[in-house]
Amino acid sequence: MIKNIVSYKTLPIWNKQTLPKIFKEKHNTQAGAFAKLKILNGDMDFAILDERGHVISMHYFSTDNQPPFIAPLQWHKIVSVSDDIECQLTLYCTKEEYGTQKYDLKLPNSEVIETCKIISKGKALDLGCGSGRNALYLNLCGFDVTALDKIDLNVTKINNIITQDELKNIQAHVYDINQATLQGEYDFIMSTSVMMFLQPERIETIISNIKSVTKPKGYNLIVSAMSTDDCPSPVPVPFSFAFKEQELKNYYHDWDIIKYNENMGEIHKMGISNNKMKLRFATLLAKKNN
Repeated sequence: MIKNIVSYKTLPIWNKQTLPKIFKEKHNTQAGAFAKLKILNGDMDFAILDERGHVISMHYFSTDNQPPFIAPLQWHKIVSVSDDIECQLTLYCTKEEYGTQKYDLKLPNSEVIETCKIISKGKALDLGCGSGRNALYLNLCGFDVTALDKIDLNVTKINNIITQDELKNIQAHVYDINQATLQGEYDFIMSTSVMMFLQPERIETIISNIKSVTKPKGYNLIVSAMSTDDCPSPVPVPFSFAFKEQELKNYYHDWDIIKYNENMGEIHKMGISNNKMKLRFATLLAKKNN
């Protein structure tokens, strides 16, 4: 099997009469989706096509000679099938694409994806999990995930996904980060694009609480908006809080700073779906010394 892909949808078993007409015509899988057809009975002739519908190669498949994975956007069609054909299609995607393909979630935060390349599996905490895009990805990567959010609806949606997919080692609860009452021990705590909505006077206590429940050699990942001289927070201010230059980094002066930057980024304006504003984001990945 192609590495790093997971199934997100299995269609009903088809026979010669129920096989959708579109599969006998030139078609392709959508971007990000890998297709795997399993032949349960009978056989078929199968063609790989170019964009114009010209045959690139012909193949014979049966129960003893199963079709390979069809890559995203690869043109193909079923040329003919035996009278006794029975087959079933399963769609796959990368772990990063799972939430998008199956639940129409945004892709995981790029910093979360990069961090998962260097952190071993462990106990993870997603603070301000929103729709669950990052928590779901962490779980697929093998983490034992706790997802927390202040909004009941977000938590309900995540728990519905957990139930529907029969996921293990992931849980979601309602929690107000401003309380700063986290308990337990975590190998990885992350909070992306959340702290700018918190109470400014609670930020220091919140970060202290996060650090205290991180295991020795554990990691914190924080991404949040800034307000700087060269790029002040827009007016009217859409956030309750914005980090100043080097402020987030200074909170972690006693940790090993793996990554820190204050790069420019974009975010949707509040309530305006197609209008984005530019501002700086503080991005920190730090490792606890002891």
